[in-house]
Amino acid sequence: MPQSRPFELPRFYMVHPARLNPHVDQARSHTRRWARDRGMLEGSGVWDTADLEAHDYALLCAYTHPDCGSQALSLVTDWYVWVFFFDDHFLELFKRTQDRKGGRAYLERLPMFMPMDLGAPMPEPANPVEAGLADLWTRTVPSMSLEWRARFAESTRNLLNESLWELSNINAHRVANPVEYIEMRRKVGGAPWSAGLVEYATGAEVPDAVAASRPLRVLRDTFADAVHLRNDLFSYQREVEDEGELSNGVLVLETFLGCTTQEAADAVNDLLTSRMQQFEDTLCTELVPLFTERALPPDRCADVLAYAKGLQDWQSGGHEWHLRSSRYMNEGAVGSRSPLAGPTGIGTSAAGVKDLIAATGTARTRRFTHVPFQRVGPSRIPDFHLPYTTTISPHVDGSRREVLDWAARMGMLRPQPGVPASHIWDARKLAGYDFPLCAAGIHPDATPEQLDIGSCWLTWGAYGDDYYPVVFGRSRDLLGAKVCTERLPLFMPLDCSPTPPAHNAMERGLADLWARTARPMDAEGRASLRRSLVSMTNSWLWELANQAQNRIPDPVDYIEMRRHTFGSHFTMSLCRFWHGRHVPPQVYASAPVQNLENAAADYAMLMNDVFSYQKEIEYEGEVHNGILVVQHFFDCDYPTALAVVDDLMTSRMRQFQHVVAHELPVLCEDFRLGEEARDVLDGYVEELKHWMAGLHIWHRDCRRYREQDLAGGPLPTPSGLGTQVVRPGWLREPATP
Repeated sequence: MPQSRPFELPRFYMVHPARLNPHVDQARSHTRRWARDRGMLEGSGVWDTADLEAHDYALLCAYTHPDCGSQALSLVTDWYVWVFFFDDHFLELFKRTQDRKGGRAYLERLPMFMPMDLGAPMPEPANPVEAGLADLWTRTVPSMSLEWRARFAESTRNLLNESLWELSNINAHRVANPVEYIEMRRKVGGAPWSAGLVEYATGAEVPDAVAASRPLRVLRDTFADAVHLRNDLFSYQREVEDEGELSNGVLVLETFLGCTTQEAADAVNDLLTSRMQQFEDTLCTELVPLFTERALPPDRCADVLAYAKGLQDWQSGGHEWHLRSSRYMNEGAVGSRSPLAGPTGIGTSAAGVKDLIAATGTARTRRFTHVPFQRVGPSRIPDFHLPYTTTISPHVDGSRREVLDWAARMGMLRPQPGVPASHIWDARKLAGYDFPLCAAGIHPDATPEQLDIGSCWLTWGAYGDDYYPVVFGRSRDLLGAKVCTERLPLFMPLDCSPTPPAHNAMERGLADLWARTARPMDAEGRASLRRSLVSMTNSWLWELANQAQNRIPDPVDYIEMRRHTFGSHFTMSLCRFWHGRHVPPQVYASAPVQNLENAAADYAMLMNDVFSYQKEIEYEGEVHNGILVVQHFFDCDYPTALAVVDDLMTSRMRQFQHVVAHELPVLCEDFRLGEEARDVLDGYVEELKHWMAGLHIWHRDCRRYREQDLAGGPLPTPSGLGTQVVRPGWLREPATP
């Protein structure tokens, strides 16, 4: 008797038809010989020939790389055979036996078979995985640049090393929260690695000048998310019901939302659709400005576009593979006609419209049709799950006086010369915002000088985040904002050399704070602080672009960018500096510490969204608020969206606690950290606890978010020559970080 389905497959958003590479048979025969010659089949203890033929990786690669030649398709197929064999080989040797020491030694050898210089000697392969990697690397990299080699080697190492982390993950019976799951799935799912092979197969390498830019990162991440979420829908029955697997997006949302499996599957498909449409939005709106900004030659622009097309082909081909593979729940799916094809025949011109709209995603239209300045207040504040407390520095009153004096000296409390609508603060408002209270809770043990600097940094960041939407956003002056942003690094010299004359309060304040903060730092600390500040200020341009389009962000894009717009990484870098730098940089770059920081950042910025909901939605016409993002994604009301956000905050806090209790001890063992380094890492964890607790005290007690403070009204409307670009109805209190 056939097994009943846990849910009906949803209507998928797929606008590019799949095509099959004509060289599929050659790839099949080649990869069979190749796998046998590398020792992967009979005698390996992992596969035999029947296993390889049943998997039919050549068909997968022929669908996902439809345009490459026979030689390239065979090589790409060999890479996929190798990575799947590695996964099964590691499972048999180390996961089943829980041999973490042996698994670590096994993985530490593999980078030796990926030298940047092909003239460098490789060790003698000791198993089929090493033999396969040595052969593939030698055949692949001669036609690729050194930059591609470095990027692909890194993605390969990440994919391999996550196997060790899975082996040491004592949380096998814990279902991840949605944000954690998306981030984890990118690392273990292999799609970023697949994106690197798309560059090879298309013959279109991503230029190094743009490889690390936001548009290319978004293309890669949305590609990865869509690939993984689609797989989760097709594989739910096998993974969750048959194998007891917990890493599945449908199960994650089913658990988090407390809904039915069908509702969770539909929500996963909505997120899949949103990620694919984010890919398209980025492709259509962000690439051309990037090409212009970096002065990319026409042939390199063509390479980026060919790469993007290759990622789209992979999506379509991967979807077709899932429809046909015996591994997945897909009965009846093959042969069903996509509503995107439209109705046919006499009298059908008005038919199928509902299916067409459903398949293309109504959420896309909703994101651009938000009506601003709706009455929503007052903000509702739930009883947050916050297990940490902090104290307030006894030096807070002194910093309050210093901040008011410093902001006045920098010119933040007066209009900027020649800039309409730039009088965003006065002394009354700044005193009510009480940024020293925030600094005093975040750093309760700070010296008076440290507290003054911390308070001024918070003031500077908030001033900039308030300034951009009022001065540049309401006039849609995206070019002016870009020029302003591009000047800011001039006031953060890594060698602490003299800076150029400041043109406005932002530049003046940045130059002053940078000189006071960066001078005692080492080179690495300065570079880290500057990167975090550049990331924060660049993220303000992303907000302005969304504001210009009246576009509510995609949920995943919102979470990831909000960490930057909120300044989380910037203030965390200050925490590291004040605790000393006696921990290796690779520890801070490790997955556990990144997970710890992201969980804390998400908790804090979502808390800000809860407190600032009325201020941003009702008084400012904002589109950047987590509650609003949830409302539009799920098409639900304010109380329902607030409950979802509160649940997400709770789950992120519990993940923070889990990392501290279970993952950091393993990390310390892996890096063989001494007592001093462990004490510094423990101190950093305590700083993050103070950071979250201090932000809560500040949000609760400052005069920035309560309805009675908002009702005080804006500063006087600017008038005179040059102010006609400002819409008077929008002159309310500026946006909040």
